[in-house]
Formats: sequence, C-alpha cells, structure tokens
Amino acid sequence: MSKHTPFYGIHKSLGAKIVEFAGYEMPIQYTGIIDEHTAVRKSVGVFDVSHMGEFFVRGKDALEFLQKTTINNAAKLKPYEIQYSAMCYEDGGLIDDLLVYRLENEFMLVVNASNLQKDFDWLQSHKFGDVEIENASDRTAMLAVQGPKSLETIQQLTPEDLSKIKYYNFRQNAFAEMQMIISRTGYTGEPGFELYFNADEAQAKKIWDSIFEAGKKFDIMPVGLGARDTLRLEMGYCLYGNDIDKSTQPLEAGLGWITKLDKNDFIGKNAITAAKKEGLKRKLVGFVLQDKALARHGYEILYDKKVIGKVTSGTYAPSLQKGIGMGYVETEYSNTGTEIFISIRDREFPASIVPLPFYKKS
Repeated sequence: MSKHTPFYGIHKSLGAKIVEFAGYEMPIQYTGIIDEHTAVRKSVGVFDVSHMGEFFVRGKDALEFLQKTTINNAAKLKPYEIQYSAMCYEDGGLIDDLLVYRLENEFMLVVNASNLQKDFDWLQSHKFGDVEIENASDRTAMLAVQGPKSLETIQQLTPEDLSKIKYYNFRQNAFAEMQMIISRTGYTGEPGFELYFNADEAQAKKIWDSIFEAGKKFDIMPVGLGARDTLRLEMGYCLYGNDIDKSTQPLEAGLGWITKLDKNDFIGKNAITAAKKEGLKRKLVGFVLQDKALARHGYEILYDKKVIGKVTSGTYAPSLQKGIGMGYVETEYSNTGTEIFISIRDREFPASIVPLPFYKKS
C-alpha cells in the first residue's frame, strides 16, 4: 500500500502525473519536465519532498555517536549549521548520503526516502551510551522552494530576514503562521530553501497556497521528481541507488571532501584508508554526448572498443540542450577531455569526459 504526503490531494488537483517512488505516490511532472526545470533555473519552483526521512538524535552521547556513524566531522557543527555527510559499512561501501542539522540540544538527520527504514535500523543497531533516535519521518512535511526568486517569494511569509541565513545554515521560525525549520539548502544548484514542519492536509494546503500566492508575480511553478533529477544531474550531484550505493566507496564517488580520515575512528574508516593507500581503481566522471543521444543507467562506457565502465545516471540537460551523464570508469581513463563512447542499443555514440558540474552560471 503506497503512502501519501499531505500534499497528495493538491498534486492530483493540479493534474500531476503520479508515480510510485520509495513507497510513496509522488508527482513526476505537472506541465512538463523542461518547463518545470526552466522555472527553477530562471525564477522559482516548489517541490514536495515530504517523502524524505527525518531522524532526531538526542542524548549526551549524540555527538560521539554521529562521529562514529558518519564520515564527516560533526564536531565542527555549531547550532543552526548543516553538514553534508554519509554513512558507510565496515567495508567502506555507502549506506546513504545525508544532511546533519545541529539544533540547540539535538541533531536532525535528513536521509533518502528509499533508504529510510534501512538507515534507521542500522543506526539503532549501532547505538551506545546515552543516545535516543526518533524517526519523525511520518509526521514531518517538507517543501523545497528553489530558484533565483525563491528568497523574494518566501520572504513575504516570515518576519525572519532570510537573506541573513548563510548557505548550509537554518533557522527555526514562524512561517505562514506556523513554526518550522527554514534551511538554506537544496538539490538544484540554485539559491533556495527547504522547509520542515508538522502539518495535516488542511495546514499543508494553507502553506502551499501561501507560497504560490507570494510567488505568483514570479510565475512560480510546482515541480515534480522528473525535473528534480535533471536539475541535480546538471550539477553533478549523486543520487543514491544510481551513482552511489553499497558497492561504491566515498573517494571513488568524488566524496573525498566530506570524508574526514583525520578524525577519530568511524565505521568504514579502515577500509577507505586502505583503498586510498592502494590507489583508486575507478572514479565517477561526468560526460557530454556529442550526438543527439541519451545515456541511461547501466549502459556500457567504452574506450577504443574496450569496456571501461558503466553509466550510473543520464539525461537530456535542458539548460545545456544536450545529453549528459555520469558513470564509473577505470582511473586511467578518467581525465577531463578523454574521448569515450557510450553503447546505446548496440551502437556506439561519442562522448567526452568533462569537469563537474555540467551547468555553470554565467
């Protein structure tokens, strides 16, 4: 039985195309992926991301627990700061990538919807000392308001000066007459905010309607999971289940910048340190196709007829008007400018390895 977010009725009334995703019935698109993608790049769009998971971690050993179970250095977080991090198995394989929020007396972890129960069970099984973990996912609604006009849109609905919130920081404040977490984060590469709150359908509708009224003059649009994927891929952001999973380690996925091997022992540290010492056998790269072709997850990547890797994500990039993708290739073929081929339905299509992100603001 699929779950519904508090905004499900709104999606249906707007004629959204609904698909099953991570146990929820979610909107894949409303008017069309390219329209919705463009709205976020040029103005402002709103995503229902209430399917994401939220866990609260409390107790006097909460920080020590997060230091053991996540790969970034949570000790560096001050209250109202956010950190991008990940959790690994003992062999260094990725369990999930996540956000760590430091509140006054507790932490909030935001995890991927498809990993929600797995993550919660894994964290519970590694608990020690005075630590309590609450799974607040079912009672937490979440909207992402993204795009160059996102600040002007939502500033109308709160007395808090949102321009003072730095990137990867948050506030707990009144918004549209409700208390919520307002964080300066997103998955699009555009300026934006993510709003977390507890709401029933009636309250959720009130918040949704308030945002859309405030953004009317900017031609605000609802945005589905389809454009969420094209936006994140243009930025070279990893998607769990495609670009990272239990078979991938953080360093080969380009996540060395969040992997703090100089901090005290954490789960997976020994395996990641050994892999680094040995030298990485493969790396995640971005590529642009030269022809009008689209690469998809699982397609083979070739160099001089030799299979050197596989595509993990691929799409048409509306901002670039060409086919782009990411995939793992043998390290010796991972340099920018390397000419490769993507095998698509028994034909080979030329592509070039390029630096990430694909989309760069002028």
